[in-house]
Amino acid sequence: MTTTAITGEMLIGASAVRGTAEILHATNPATGEILAPAFHGGDAADAARACALAEAAFDTYRNTSPETRAQFLEAIAGGLEALGDTLIERAHAESALPLARLQGERARTANQLRLFASVLRDGRWQAATLDAALPERTPPRPDLRLQKIAVGPVAVFGASNFPLAFSVAGGDTASALAAGCPVVVKAHPAHPGTSELVGRVIQQAVADAGLPEGVFSLLAGGFAIGTALVAHPAIQAVGFTGSRSGGLALVQAANSRPQPIPVYAEMSSINPVFLLPAALNARAADIARNLVESLVMGVGQFCTNPGLLLAVESPALDVFRQGTVAALAEKAAGTMLTPGICQAYEKGVAQLSEIEGLRRIGSGLAANGPNQARPALFETTAAQFLADHRMEAEVFGPTSVLVVCRDHAEMLAVARRLEGQLTATVQADAGDRAEAASLLTVLERKVGRVLFNGYPTGVEVAYAMVHGGPFPATSDTRSTSVGASAIERFLRPVCYQNVPAELLPPVLQDGNPLGAWRLKDGQLGRE
Repeated sequence: MTTTAITGEMLIGASAVRGTAEILHATNPATGEILAPAFHGGDAADAARACALAEAAFDTYRNTSPETRAQFLEAIAGGLEALGDTLIERAHAESALPLARLQGERARTANQLRLFASVLRDGRWQAATLDAALPERTPPRPDLRLQKIAVGPVAVFGASNFPLAFSVAGGDTASALAAGCPVVVKAHPAHPGTSELVGRVIQQAVADAGLPEGVFSLLAGGFAIGTALVAHPAIQAVGFTGSRSGGLALVQAANSRPQPIPVYAEMSSINPVFLLPAALNARAADIARNLVESLVMGVGQFCTNPGLLLAVESPALDVFRQGTVAALAEKAAGTMLTPGICQAYEKGVAQLSEIEGLRRIGSGLAANGPNQARPALFETTAAQFLADHRMEAEVFGPTSVLVVCRDHAEMLAVARRLEGQLTATVQADAGDRAEAASLLTVLERKVGRVLFNGYPTGVEVAYAMVHGGPFPATSDTRSTSVGASAIERFLRPVCYQNVPAELLPPVLQDGNPLGAWRLKDGQLGRE
């Protein structure tokens, strides 16, 4: 049975280990209260031990059956739910996120784990492909069979803004474990107690499933242990959600190794929202109200927060502008996740305020407590935006920039100049179809997900979801960190040529004993 006590220890394999490096304390950002207990960070030796255990576990774990791993993931999901209020209350104390939000996030985390259990049972993730031998052909073709296998142990870095869904048992860990990769997690220092509670659930699930202890470890500490983790030769891939500077530092560390490895870093996005004329004419006030709700949701601490709005000057835009400013004026300042994040937000807003040609047109209510962010809205013209790249900088929090365009051609020019993004949203009605079509062609090259007549905050966990995008949204534009395709990051293809039948992996054996989807001589089926 998983303990609900928080001890301040790291979890290295089956052991609880008290680190000897820096002492870390969780802080309640709403009150400034230092939360017990103290957490003892690890060092390079602790990282090496966790990585050695992961390497020792790899071959055994990757060769477990898909069903074994599916049940393992489901056990983790059930364990998270069984923690009940203990987990939610600790996460609330460490993040100041509302209890209801955290309850929903736990449900999402459990759903992610169960999604990957379904992915494993379906079998398509293995991409099993069989090309029969053609001995009579000139030249003869050998028997060729392909499957995807796990890449090796994976390092995962917990995110600040999702203490459950993008953290210890979040999407990176779930997809890596599903692929057959042992995982070593570095807990985010903002929520170490939450991380330990979740880590103990996974540690117990490993033991209950009879898996090697190195399938999972949880480390605590700062930059040094994170760098040591990425540099260790056992680690074969990295999952990260956080700042651009943090992600690029990991990419540099990974590329500096004798054997470079991929870093799947989700980093920076301002998620443009394009307001087309017919949509504004029909529902400017509604769009304004809903956009403000999206902007301030979670105090703007979503990677899909709408940080850029674009529209053509018109009377309908005046209605939208007035509605947005009025709605924003009623929004209270909210407590951010950490003092550091709040300080960075205030610095970002101050920097926007200093840019010539960018004026602040709306604000929320002033802060009345520690670490609170006051919502803000800025406005500029498309010409000024195109002339000053600083206006495109991400400000992590409830701030957005309205860019007013002279016409649709200028809107397209801004869209073409944008950096890579996680999302782009288009508000369009029937009268906007031509403009929307031309815009979509541009946005397909810029983003991982295009939304019509919605709002970017909120990422569904599903088979078709893409939560990624061109740089700097992510460090690898080919990947997604949410959805069933996230497993692809931690797999690689292997071809088996003329391998004796008794040595073939189950998914490639004649008769298809796993009942998996396979491409056999060009025909897809589950024979």
